[in-house]
Formats: sequence, structure tokens, C-alpha cells
Amino acid sequence: MSIGNSPDGNFPEDERPFEDDRDERMAERPSIGHALRQARIDAGLTVDDVSNATRVRITIVHAIERDDFAPCGGDVYARGHIRSVARAVRIDPAPLLAQYDEAHGGRPAPTPAAPLFEAERIRPERRGPNWTAAMVAAIVAVIGFVGFTAFDGGQDDDASSQAVEGSTPTAGKSPSPTPKADKPEADPKPEPSDSAIAAAPRDKVTVRVTASNGRSWISAKDHSGQLLWDGLLQQGQSKTFQDSSKIDLVLGDAGAVQLYVNGKKIKDEFRPGQVERLTYTKGDPEVG
Repeated sequence: MSIGNSPDGNFPEDERPFEDDRDERMAERPSIGHALRQARIDAGLTVDDVSNATRVRITIVHAIERDDFAPCGGDVYARGHIRSVARAVRIDPAPLLAQYDEAHGGRPAPTPAAPLFEAERIRPERRGPNWTAAMVAAIVAVIGFVGFTAFDGGQDDDASSQAVEGSTPTAGKSPSPTPKADKPEADPKPEPSDSAIAAAPRDKVTVRVTASNGRSWISAKDHSGQLLWDGLLQQGQSKTFQDSSKIDLVLGDAGAVQLYVNGKKIKDEFRPGQVERLTYTKGDPEVG
């Protein structure tokens, strides 16, 4: 019995290198775009149908079916689009996402949120001096001073009259103390709360995202386009973002998310797996 390679230089079937097995499996497995396109055709759907169901633009759906993920704008968005399209054509997105991660260097690591936008770090807005209360206190003080002066002057005239007539002057009553104006009580500063909604200032836009029905990829940018956070929000977790004028959001699975904007609950009903791009300002949600 010979040990090692066979005389013809080939490995025995049970000793074939692992790399060769993986290459053969990849060659036999259809691409992501081909699998999605075939599933769409089998489901009797057009590209327009898929676009309407997922709110993914038609050009991006065509690009994904050609295995061109550049128009998606990054791995996070590409994964979200693959998930949405797969569910629209009624196939399991998990194998396709695993295939995408394998071809693009693995699943992207979540980016930690900047401490400035953590809910625990939001501080209550400082209040300026209460000029109205100070003015009222000053007016009360002036009125009290004028009244005391008039009362004290009348007592001096009575005492002088008694001295001229020869009567023994009696000790006058000590003047009553000047009523002090009640100092305006300073408005109590709100205690910092764990809830960013309770401390949301009116001159800013505050958006709180809670993964209440599952986990979802979240991306948030401020008014200048700077990335505030980009990562996976696990079920039960929340993130709060704040800016002076505008917050741009991308929800990878909008159906798993509950939004609170400027202290108010957003009642939009998103479907599971739906990718949403949203923008909120400090005037949202609009009245009526």
C-alpha cells in the first residue's frame, strides 16, 4: 500500500484540499443577483412590483440583479436592500446575506455612537435670568420705601407739635419693618433624566429610535451630513440623536423600530424588512 499522493499526482477523494471544495461550491452556487432575479420571475413579479413593495429605487433593483452593489451606497445599505428584495420575492434572505458577507470581507462592525448624542449625556437647557420677576420685585420695593417714608414723616410732625405745647412727648411706636419684597423663587432646574425625550429642548431636533419589535440597522446623520451613528440596534435597545436643525435617518428594518421625534411618538406603520429613509427637523411632527 502506498502512502501519500496517487501515482497520477491526484489527491484521494477524501483528502482533497478544503480550498478546492470551497471553490467548487462557490462555482455551483448562483450569485446573489441571479438568485433574486430568478425568485422574482418565479413569483411572477416585475422590477416595478419589487420597487413598490420595498421602496428601493428601480435602478438599484436592476443593479442588484446584476450583482452590482455600488449604487447601494455601502455594505450596510446593500445588506438592507438584499434583505428587503429577498422578502419581497418570497425567499429567505439569510443565505444571501451570508454569501454577501463572505464575498465582501465579513459583516461590518457597528460604529459606536458619539457620546454627545447618548441619551444619558443630554443635559437640560440652561435658563436665563427671570427679568420679569426681578422687575416686579423692584417695583414692590420702591412702593414699600415710599410708603414707609410718608408714614415716618407724619410721626415726626406729631412729635414736634406735642413738644411746643409743653406736653411730655411719649415714646413713639417703633416703625413697622419695611415689608420685604418676596424674592422670586428661581425656577427649579430639571433633573437630568435617562429619557432624552423628557429633556428635549425646543430649539433643537431630538430623535429617539427604539428597536421594539426586533433588531435593525440604523444610520443617522446631522444637518451637515456628518455620520452620528451607523450600526445594529438590538431588540430592546434605544439610541437618541440630537442636532440644531435636522436629523437624517436610514432604517434597515423599519418595521422593527419605534420613533419618537421631539417628544412625540411617530405613528407611521412600517412593514417588517422595509428600508426607510427619513428626515426630521425641530418643527416635526407637524400639527394636524
